Amino acid sequence: MIILGSNSELAQAFVEKTLQERGNVEKIYLFTSNTETTAKFAKHLEVKYLQHSEIIELDLMRNLDTALFDKVDSNLLFCAVGYLGEGTEEGLYDNKNTARIIDVNYAKLVPVINHFAEKMERRRSGTIIVLSSVAGDRGRQSNFIYGSAKAGLTAYLSGLRNYLFDKRVHVLTVKPGFMDTKMTEGLPLNPKLTATPAQAAQHIFNAYKKRRNIAYVLPVWWLIMLIIKNIPEFIFKKLKL
Repeated sequence: MIILGSNSELAQAFVEKTLQERGNVEKIYLFTSNTETTAKFAKHLEVKYLQHSEIIELDLMRNLDTALFDKVDSNLLFCAVGYLGEGTEEGLYDNKNTARIIDVNYAKLVPVINHFAEKMERRRSGTIIVLSSVAGDRGRQSNFIYGSAKAGLTAYLSGLRNYLFDKRVHVLTVKPGFMDTKMTEGLPLNPKLTATPAQAAQHIFNAYKKRRNIAYVLPVWWLIMLIIKNIPEFIFKKLKL
C-alpha cells in the first residue's frame, strides 16, 4: 500500500481500516512531508498490527527526485495530500498562498500520481484512491482558489479513470465534505454534516471494495452539491456561500 500524505488523519484511519479488514499487507510506504510525526504512526502500526512500514520524505514544494519512487510499487495507492490555505477573503491576493494551494492540491501532485499510474498500467492491475473535495464541484466565493485546484484534480481523475479503464486499473475519486481534522480545526462546522476520520475511512473502504467511481463523504453531500450545482448562475452569484 502506498500512502501519499500519511500525516492525514483520514489516511491513517484508512490504513487501519484496511489492516483490520485485510490483515497484514506486504509493505506500507508512508510518504510524508513530516517524517517525525509519521514515525509515531509507523510505530503504532508496528505495535498494534505487527505491520512493517517504510517512511519516505516527500515535500511537493521542493524539486522532486523521481528516484524516490523507483523502488516503490503496490496495487493500491491512497492519496490524501491537500492544503486548505487561507480562504478567499484573507488570501485571494496573497500570491504565495494561491501558488501553494494550486501546487499542493493539483499542479505538483498530478505528476506524482501519474508516476504510480504508469506502473499500474504496465502491470494491468491496481486501484488509485484520491481525496478531492466537494469544494471542486462549484466555485464559491469563500474558497474558490482551493475549489478551483480541487476541480482540476477531479477532472484529472475523471480522465485518468477513463484512460485506465481498459488497462484494468481503477480510479476512485473521494469527495469529503466537512471533516473533523486538524486541517479544519477552528472552523465553524455543522456537526450533522461533519464526518470523523473513522467514519470517512469506513465509507471510502466500502467504495473501494465495490469499485465505485466517485464517493461522497458523508453521502448527504451528494444531495447538497447536486442542489448547489443546479442553482442558476444569475441567482448563485448573489449568494454568500
